[in-house]
Order: sequence, then structure tokens, then C-alpha cells
Amino acid sequence: MILVAGLSPAWQQIMRFEALRSGEVNRAAEVTWCASGKAINVAWALCTLGANVKLVSTAGGFTGDALRRDVDGAGISAQWTYTSAPTRVCTTVLDAAGTGITELVENAPAVTAEELDAFRQAYFALVLNAQLVVLTGSLPAGAPTSFYRELLERTPCPAILDFRGQELRETLSLKPLLVKPNREELGHTVGRVLADEADVLAAVEELHARGAQWVTITDGPRPMLVSGPGTRLRVTPPRVEVVNAIAAGDCLAAGIAWAVMAGKPVEQALRLGVAAAAWNVTQLMPARMEAKEVERLAAEVAIQHLY
Repeated sequence: MILVAGLSPAWQQIMRFEALRSGEVNRAAEVTWCASGKAINVAWALCTLGANVKLVSTAGGFTGDALRRDVDGAGISAQWTYTSAPTRVCTTVLDAAGTGITELVENAPAVTAEELDAFRQAYFALVLNAQLVVLTGSLPAGAPTSFYRELLERTPCPAILDFRGQELRETLSLKPLLVKPNREELGHTVGRVLADEADVLAAVEELHARGAQWVTITDGPRPMLVSGPGTRLRVTPPRVEVVNAIAAGDCLAAGIAWAVMAGKPVEQALRLGVAAAAWNVTQLMPARMEAKEVERLAAEVAIQHLY
């Protein structure tokens, strides 16, 4: 079983406009609502890929009720811990006329000490039966930066981590299997601007020195850098038509986790992860995978050995 855990879910609004004009009244051609946020997206992608997955997340208020109904209705096995603050709402604005994709992101609401403890206890109970863990998403206000480390100290299986900064630095001595910041998040984690690839690779070495076994660094549609024991790779995604880029990184994590649980070798796991991200951006709704399409796209992923 893959256990996916995170404290920053979102009730997501996706609004599509034929043409978006700043400063004017704009009427959406299409509006869709769905459960989202990093842990939700990873779990949803894994479920639709056919993995045995369990989700631990928070939900609060009427938006949390809507989120739970959406996740539970999709057949995703979830353990919810409840918050007094409503689940946040995030909005994706898609402009068909060419100005691209705009994200309006509400920060996750603060949590109380009692709510954090309920989440801990739910996680500790479930992780005993997990073969792989994905911890993902920023911590809400009220959570100590050591919170993810507390969870990992009682995690008996390999872990994939997708968060940044002090929270990530505090976990690295526990030797996570994979950490996957994007380039901006990597810079935030090491505390400096990364101007070029040499800077990125030097920062990656810092994560290894602190304990990370594998590191992937994404940079939007550009090639992904991967570093692991004795190897560095550049992984180039296939060319696809982008509809909605939300959750691409979450689907990357899900694809890699799916492949790891299936016993795939590293390069195949990377191909499947990148292919899952590529398939996701061709769809309006986030994290709704089709395993056959992901496997088809994996054949189009290029991997270059840097050494």
C-alpha cells in the first residue's frame, strides 16, 4: 500500500475563458469544480493508475465537505481529520486566447495543536501497513517546521518528499528515498538564487550531503535533472499540447511511486513519472490518469546520462 499524506488540500475552481481582458468584466465559457491540492492529486493519480493507495488529509467547513464527497465518490480510500477552518479554495484561470494559465492560490488555513495531533495519530496508525509513503505539500500556519520529520521518524518504509525549505532540510538526515523540489523550491531550500545548471547541481549535492538518496529537479516544461548514487540524468518530456498544467508535479510523484511499487528499475520509474505529468497537462481535470496512455507516452521520454 502507498500512503499519501498532506495538510494542504484545496477545493479547486477551474475557469476557462475564450479571451481574458484585464480590468473588464469577463464571463467564463466553462467552470469546473473538483478536489485538489498536492496530496489529493497524488492519491487520485495513483488510484486511477490502479495502485493500492490510502490518503490522509484534512477537511473543514462546507468546502471540506465538497472535497470529501468528490474524493470518496471516486473510490479513493481516505482517512480525514477535521479542521475548524474551512478548506481553502484555489482557482485556475485558463485563457484560450493565449495569455496562458493563471493560478490564484489561497494559502492553507491555520491548524490547531489538537488538529495536528489528530492528523499525527491517523498517520501513525496507517503507516504501519505502508510499503511506500508520499509526503507532500506545504505545512499550514500553526504546524512546526519539524512536523514532517516527526512523521518520518515513525515511518518504517521508503519515503518520497515533495515540499521545500526548512521543512525539507529537517527531514534529510532521515535519508528519504526521493526528494522532488522544482528549481525555485530548490533555491528556497538552499537559500540562494540558482542562476544556471551548475548552481542547480551544486545545490543538489547539498541535499545529497544532508541525506537525500535521489533528487529530481523539475523546471516547468524543460528537462528534469535527476541525481542519485553514482549517476546524473537529464530527462526530457515528450511534446504534448498543454490544456491545464495544474498537478503536473503531483502526477510526476505519483507515476514514480507507482513504478517503484511495481519494482520497475530507476530509469523506467522516471519515464513513467514524466509521462504521467505529460499526460496530466493534456487534460482539463487534474490527476485523472489513464495507465495505457501514460505507458504510451513513457516510450517518448528521452533520458541522457550526464555521467
